[in-house]
Amino acid sequence: MSEIINPEKKYLSVGGNTYFKGYCPINVYAAFIGPNPITSFTPHAYFPRIHQSSFVGPFSSIIGAVEIAENVFIAPSTSIRADEGYPFYIGKNTNLQDGVTLHGLEDERINVNGRLYSIYIGNNVSCAHGSLIHGPCHIGDNCFIGFKSIVFNAILKKGVYVSSDCVVTNGVTIPEKRFIPPGASIDSQEKADSLSRIPPDKEAFAEEVSRVNSEFPSSYSLSFGRYRCSCGLTCDGPLCSD
Repeated sequence: MSEIINPEKKYLSVGGNTYFKGYCPINVYAAFIGPNPITSFTPHAYFPRIHQSSFVGPFSSIIGAVEIAENVFIAPSTSIRADEGYPFYIGKNTNLQDGVTLHGLEDERINVNGRLYSIYIGNNVSCAHGSLIHGPCHIGDNCFIGFKSIVFNAILKKGVYVSSDCVVTNGVTIPEKRFIPPGASIDSQEKADSLSRIPPDKEAFAEEVSRVNSEFPSSYSLSFGRYRCSCGLTCDGPLCSD
């Protein structure tokens, strides 16, 4: 006989589920956030600075001199590792989707508004699933980085659209609102300068991705509950006292 499943109990909601006590505790906020190790090339340990309105998903790592501004969404399994190249900056309303990696080379930085950064990501940027952002690089406001694309040693001006499976590297600067087609390798300034303007449909798509993800920081935090215990659990009541 097939098992009859009560739809009320089929899915576990960490926040406000009346059946929660029948399950083992789930650490829904399991993320590693800590200082970089002290080395010959990074002689000081820096702790990340994360705005309280931003959200860091489970199984993510944020290490070292990383500043994360307001309403940033860090999806699960994201790695932000400022242990070699540093510092990193991530602007407001930016989203780093599942499996995104940020890392930088030792002593190679880009000047942004008079300050040196290994990685600087502006406001309203979307880095799609599996993309790799490797410093030194500067990604301007409203850029879109497609699935599994690589940006390394490059400057992307405002509103650049990088399609899936692209490589942008070799010190190039991509002008504002340019479109990089799927699978392209942009490794010379000549290639960068010859790129066409972003099509209206791609610009609209990038704006929609940014809009959708901008709602996640607050909504994910609420779904995990109003209270966060020192053990890492988030819930609607003091579970650890039960």
